Amino acid sequence: MQQPLSLSDKLSWLRLIRSQSVGPVSFFQFLDKFGSAEAALEALPHLAKRQGKPIRITTMTQAEDELAAHQKLGARLLAWGDPEYPEPLSHIPDPPPLLSVLGDVDLLNVACFGIVGARNASANGRSLTRKIAADLGAAGWTVASGMARGIDTQAHKGALATGTIAIMAGSIDHVYPKENQSLYNAIKERGALVSECAPGTVPKAGHFPRRNRIISGLSWGILVVEATKRSGSLITARMALEQGREVFAVPGWPGDPRAGGPNTLLRSGAILTETADDILAEAPTHHFRRINTLEKHPQPIEKKQFIETPSLPKSTSHRPAELEKYLSSTPVPVDELVRECQFSPAALSEALLEMELSGRLERHPGNRVSLRVEGF
Repeated sequence: MQQPLSLSDKLSWLRLIRSQSVGPVSFFQFLDKFGSAEAALEALPHLAKRQGKPIRITTMTQAEDELAAHQKLGARLLAWGDPEYPEPLSHIPDPPPLLSVLGDVDLLNVACFGIVGARNASANGRSLTRKIAADLGAAGWTVASGMARGIDTQAHKGALATGTIAIMAGSIDHVYPKENQSLYNAIKERGALVSECAPGTVPKAGHFPRRNRIISGLSWGILVVEATKRSGSLITARMALEQGREVFAVPGWPGDPRAGGPNTLLRSGAILTETADDILAEAPTHHFRRINTLEKHPQPIEKKQFIETPSLPKSTSHRPAELEKYLSSTPVPVDELVRECQFSPAALSEALLEMELSGRLERHPGNRVSLRVEGF
C-alpha cells in the first residue's frame, strides 16, 4: 500500500473522480498514464476536445466543499492505498478510488461476509437471515449488506450487536429507504456506513450495481437468501464470482418466484446453505486482511508507478470510430475486443478512455464495456 495522500493530493483525487465521465477504471488509467491526478486534470480538456465534446471538471472549490461536508458529518474519506482502506476491496478490478465512511472504520478490515436478497422477503426468509447473520457475527465475522428493504435490513439487524457494514447506493448521509432511519442511526453508532458517492447524493438506478460490487468486494463470500431470477441480488452474486469470491444460496420451494434466483445459483455450483455452519465450514479459520484468490485479477496501480508526467500522446482520434463498430448495447469483455479489433492493449485502452469521456461508452463489472444507450 502507498503512503497516505497529502491534503493536496486527496483534493486532486476528489476533483478527478467527480469530474464528468470519469469512473473508477478510467481514474486509475489516468493515474497510470499521466503520473498524478493533478496532471490528469490538466490533460482532460485536451482529451475531451479530440472527441469534440467539452467535459465538466470539478473545481477546487467544489472539492474543498465536499471535504468540508465529510468533516461536518464526522465521516472519513479513505483513498485507495490508505492503511485503513479495506484490503479485499482494493484488489477488485474497479475499486472505488475514494470511500466515504461514517462509523467504525476498523470494521472494514475485519473478515467480512455479504448477505443479500429480496426486498419483498417472506417471514421465514427474514427470520432465517437474522439468525444466520447473528451466528456469523458470533463467530467473529462482520456482515455486509446494502441497507435495502427485506433481506438486507434483516442481515444488518441480525449482526448489529457484533458489527455490520451498510453499503449505501446514495451517499452516507442519505437514508434509503426512509423507514430504515432507526437502523441507519444504530449502524452509525455501532457499525459502519460506506459509500463512494459525494454527500447529498440521492440514489439512482445506476448506483445500485456499483454499490453491489462494493458489497461483494468487501466480502470473502456472498449469501443469497431469496431473489427472483432477474433480481439485483443475482447481479451481486455474479460480481462476487468475477471477483473470486464464494457464493452461497438458501434453497427455496420451486413454486415461490423468490426461490428462482437461489435455486439457479445452486444449479450453477453455489454452496447450499441452511445455517451459518454451512458457511463457516467453507470459510477460512482465521481473520484475514488479504484474499489470496484475488491474485489472478488485475491489481490496482501502485504509487511507485506514478512517475514523471509524460507529454500528451499524438492524436489517435480515428481509433474510437474504428472501435465503435465492434461495440453494441450488449457488454463485451475488453479482452475480446483486443482479439477482435487488433489494437494493442495500450491503444485500445486509450480509445476506450476517449469514448468514455465523450459519453459514448458504458463500463460494466468484470472488465466489460458497451455503447451507452441514450436515455439510460
